[in-house]
Amino acid sequence: MKLKYSFKTKEDDNRLIISAYKKLLRHSKSIINSSDSKKIKKAFRIALDAHKDMRRKSGEPYIIHPISVAQICVQEIGLGTTSIIAALLHDVVEDTDYKLDFIEKEFGKTVANLCDGLTKIRGVFTPGSSLQSENFKKMLLTLVDDMRVILIKIADRLHNMRTLDSMSRSAQLKNSSETIYIYSPIAHRLGLFSIKSELDDLYLKYTEKKMYKKIKKKLKDSKSDRDKFIRKFIRPIKKKLIESNLEYKIKGRTKSIYSINNKIKNQNKSFEEIYDIFAVRIILKSKLDDEKSHCWKAYSCVTDCYQPNPDRLKDWIATPKTNGYESLHTTVMSNSGKWVEVQIRSDRMNDIAEKGFAAHWKYKEKLKKNSQFDNWISSVKDLISQKNYSPQEFLDDFKGNLYNDEIFVFTPKGDLITLPNKSTVLDFAFSIHSELGSKCTGAKIDDKLVPINHNLSSGDQVELLTSSNQKPNEDWINKVVTSKAKSAIKAKITRQRKNISNQGKDLLKRKLKQLKIEFDENISKVASYFQYKSIIEFYYEIAKGTFNLKRIKEYVDYEKEIIDKNKIAVINKDIDRSKLTRKATPKSKLVEFEGKRDDIEYSLSKCCKPIPGDDIYGFVSVNEGIKVHRTSCKNSPELLSKYGYRIIKANWYSYSDTSLITSLIIDGTDRVGVIDDVTKIISSQLKVNMKSINVDLKDGIFHGKIELFVSDTLQLSKLIKKLQKVKNVTFVNRVD
Repeated sequence: MKLKYSFKTKEDDNRLIISAYKKLLRHSKSIINSSDSKKIKKAFRIALDAHKDMRRKSGEPYIIHPISVAQICVQEIGLGTTSIIAALLHDVVEDTDYKLDFIEKEFGKTVANLCDGLTKIRGVFTPGSSLQSENFKKMLLTLVDDMRVILIKIADRLHNMRTLDSMSRSAQLKNSSETIYIYSPIAHRLGLFSIKSELDDLYLKYTEKKMYKKIKKKLKDSKSDRDKFIRKFIRPIKKKLIESNLEYKIKGRTKSIYSINNKIKNQNKSFEEIYDIFAVRIILKSKLDDEKSHCWKAYSCVTDCYQPNPDRLKDWIATPKTNGYESLHTTVMSNSGKWVEVQIRSDRMNDIAEKGFAAHWKYKEKLKKNSQFDNWISSVKDLISQKNYSPQEFLDDFKGNLYNDEIFVFTPKGDLITLPNKSTVLDFAFSIHSELGSKCTGAKIDDKLVPINHNLSSGDQVELLTSSNQKPNEDWINKVVTSKAKSAIKAKITRQRKNISNQGKDLLKRKLKQLKIEFDENISKVASYFQYKSIIEFYYEIAKGTFNLKRIKEYVDYEKEIIDKNKIAVINKDIDRSKLTRKATPKSKLVEFEGKRDDIEYSLSKCCKPIPGDDIYGFVSVNEGIKVHRTSCKNSPELLSKYGYRIIKANWYSYSDTSLITSLIIDGTDRVGVIDDVTKIISSQLKVNMKSINVDLKDGIFHGKIELFVSDTLQLSKLIKKLQKVKNVTFVNRVD
């Protein structure tokens, strides 16, 4: 294991600790008084004593971690004294002999509650819990009761990600996947854009190392040209801003590596073809009452210098994002023929954009109004209050509302309602009141009748139509996107089907008793085996007769097979890896699991089609043995973060003659013989067998997908480079 810190003596440790502590005090100077300083010093001494014999995997004294978390809270999020103390003590109760009562006695109830909340969050991702609903709700309850808990936890996660080099490969994958699956979306929703971007980049660094290094190098190599371009671009804008008597700062901002990688993948473009790798940001010094007029004045200065793209104007000042983000965005054509995004905002807006919720709270009194952010916190409370969620449904609905783009629609009286993109009439109705949603039969938009599943657009003015005879049904779940609407519909349906479900429960109890199976111990396993998301749904299907109780015998046989043959089933954290079923197959010569070259039964995942040379891991499935996935697979973040206890370390150790299927997409402009040239390179020059080739041609542009057999990533890389040199071919890339 790689150690980043080389310690020799206790004096070396002390110098490192004192240096980190003094840095924290320097950055805290502007927000603390002498009384605060004494409290922080006391917290530091307690944490130092509690962690005195502990070291991190990097070799550093453990106390460096809580000091660093406190540093992030102050410097990068903008939190105050209470958060600094809680950050210094955040691992004390969990990892040492100090009790919560002691923390409360020394620092008061607020600090004790913060430490308690941070301890509860620890349980969210523990092996075996698989994001159980109650654990996840505890985390969200802390978010609602005291936002500082989740902000400190994000600071904790950021420091852990920054120091992930010293961890094992499996720990890197698990932590990275948890980060992209939960912590990055929450940071996004809380408006912590700088931290969110860094978390995304660190995720990519540990899951797609080659791509991360490649983009990072390209950004470094192109930096001088980029800086030169920005200086030339902003010169005339500066002149106009000065003439308009505006106080300003101008910065160039490069997009995150993660964001650039997504554009390369999603838009089928090379690094060089992406025009918005950077943006220019104009930050204005304005009084609150002048912000809006100054921003539009600056916009006028920009568009006086360069031609704007009318389709790329985004006004988040008039209608801020749900997380409080305010800014004016435009994209203009530079003199060199490149599109450039320009962001215009005030100092206050920039503070909120950089530090999110903490800054939002600081300015709340000045704004004297409830923000979209407060409305979102209220929606989280509504979600937590629902009791009819399975763990998976609860998490999916919460996550679904973290990243969605937004639309702005109006009531007949002109009240503005903010909803996620692709919201329907039903979403709108439930956002106003659950009873209104339940009785909704349609709506009028611009005097035109539309059904309940009609997708709304920004600017729509919606008049709802209702009927006392209307009742929600199961199909409604698929007609809404907001968690509020989904939870309200599920609550209504649950009440309707409660009596029916109880009948199903009684029938299942009798059947399990007949088969001599304990009901309470096995009901969750049985429902999970038959792939039901919730137990209530399972009971309901039994009562309706949709599920035949004779099928329970399948589960009994399955459980017996596991015991008799030691097959891999639902794994807990104490899994005995020696019991994995062995089976000699040609494929088993390619992969080793946990460093053992035994012939273990497995299959290569169809969702990402791994080939030798890919970074991979093994996932123990319920019914299909071990599935081998690429770490870059689209399903990896969810699998690695939620089911870390089912992950097995896997490596390629034999580059045999076996060829595996992979897919390429290829784009270009049409010419006679171009596809023939492509197939000749594949089949004749590189001797690669093709399984299929499909090409669509439209308006002189072709788009093709080729499935072929390759031995490893090296052969695939050579093939891609050759194809990229074919005349008229503009883009070649591997796809899942």
